[in-house]
Formats: sequence, C-alpha cells, structure tokens
Amino acid sequence: MMMRRVAASLVPPWLEPLLSTHFFATCPLHLDASRSESNLFCLDCGAASSSFCFYCRADRHSGHRVIQIRRSSYHDVVRVAEIQKVLDISGVQTYVINSARVLFLNERPQPRGGGRGGTSAGAGAPSSSPHNCEICARSLLDPFRFCSLGCKLMAIKRNGDATFVLNPGDDDESTDGTGVGESSAAAEEVSKSGRRGRWGGGLREGNGHEARAPAHPPLAANSRRRKGIPHRAPFAS
Repeated sequence: MMMRRVAASLVPPWLEPLLSTHFFATCPLHLDASRSESNLFCLDCGAASSSFCFYCRADRHSGHRVIQIRRSSYHDVVRVAEIQKVLDISGVQTYVINSARVLFLNERPQPRGGGRGGTSAGAGAPSSSPHNCEICARSLLDPFRFCSLGCKLMAIKRNGDATFVLNPGDDDESTDGTGVGESSAAAEEVSKSGRRGRWGGGLREGNGHEARAPAHPPLAANSRRRKGIPHRAPFAS
C-alpha cells in the first residue's frame, strides 16, 4: 500500500493509461477522412481518454493538452520536445529519428539470442554494451538508466528512486533527456558559431575589411606640374 502511494506521488495519473493505449487504428468516426489515424492522446482526460484522430481533437478536445504519438519500427515513440514539457524524462534513452529526438513509450522485444540486449529482466546472455536498461537489460547507446518510459515506470514502482513529476522551474529550461537544457545548448552553439564561424574557421574581429582607409582622389588634369626652362650644361674649360 505504501509503495502505491509513493508511486502515485511520482507518476502523473495519465501516464499509465497512455502507455497501455493502442494507437494507429483507423478512427471509427472518420473512416473516409484523410487524417483518420488515431495517433493522439489527451493528457487532461487521462484515464477516460483513448487514442483519437485529428478530427476528434477539434470536436472533443479543443483547448486540452494533447500529444501526438509516432511510430518507429512498429513501436510507439513520442517526441522529446513534446513530452518533456509535461514529464520528467531524465534517465530514459533518447534517439534521433527523422531529424527529431524521440523516446520509446514501452519496452521492446529483445533481439534474438540476447546478442546485444540480453533477455528480459536481465536473464540470459550478457549484453555486449557497457550501458543497459536497469529493468529489461536492453543495451543502450548512452549511459542512461532506462530504455523507455515503461521501464522507468516499473523502476519507480519497485524502488521509488526516480520520478516523472517535473520540479518547479523545469519548464523554463527543458532537458532533452541528457541533462542539458535545449535552450542552453542552443545558446552555446550560437556562441561557438559566432567565435569560430560555421565550420570552425575562426572569425576574427578587427580584420581590416570592415573599415578601409578612404582612397586618394584622382589628380585633376590641369594640376600637373609644368616643366621648367631647360638649362644647358656648362662647357668644360
């Protein structure tokens, strides 16, 4: 009972319904519409919500907090830029897919033979990666604790040593899952580009090209010096 109370204080009420929702079915109310794929979820409706399409959002969820679920290799993902505004995603491995940073909602099946990821719950062949999910032992690219939101949720229920609840002020500088704020990172990159140029070539201040000395005006045609009267050289005595 105590574990449930602790977990409830660390997990938003809409998270578990989100992780258990089935996405990407065709909306039964808009079968013939072009955007009838059910890939949206309402955070404000929480447990009462299910996946819905673009047209359902305008009809029933206007003004609500809605996130869009995407798919990568038949698994559900969400963009970091969306989810980090409402959830503490620290400790969860992120990936760059189609130029967008995303994370997986739930644990994925392990590779056959347990090659890189081992097997579920850490059993079976050891992973060849130095970084592994604490819950399912899947190999990770970076030193994160979990491979998905679902595995982090399981860790919170077991140990209570993590949280999904944002701290006050986190919205001011959201993180990308690596502990580095996107706004800070962007500002640093701009600062670096200003110092080094786009390719690190070295922009230098005061290189003389911006302020040139004014050119001398051309001499007027009639201002040339006239020749003096020629003098004959004296004869030698």
